Amino acid sequence: GKHWTVNEVRALIRIWSDKNIQQQLEGTVRNKRIFEQVAARLQKFGIDRDWKQCRTKYKNLKHEYKSVKSAQDSGSTGKSMKFFNELDAILGHCTMEQASKSDN
Repeated sequence: GKHWTVNEVRALIRIWSDKNIQQQLEGTVRNKRIFEQVAARLQKFGIDRDWKQCRTKYKNLKHEYKSVKSAQDSGSTGKSMKFFNELDAILGHCTMEQASKSDN
């Protein structure tokens, strides 16, 4: 699909940072309904993305965050990403065990 703009990613992260959305995402793997909600909320910001695009972007951001985080944990400072601080605020609280559990 077309590239996500900075504003689109910010809006996605803002919705994702909603505790309610986070709890739903943490508890499930079959999360189409949640991402349909996310897409509907993006639409209110005038952003036209379907649930699949939202889910893919979410997964990519989460993956990128984890690889930057583990590089940092092992003492490497070379890796960084644009929205690290925003994502750290959301994902930083959950231990890596929890994070890997929700992937399986």
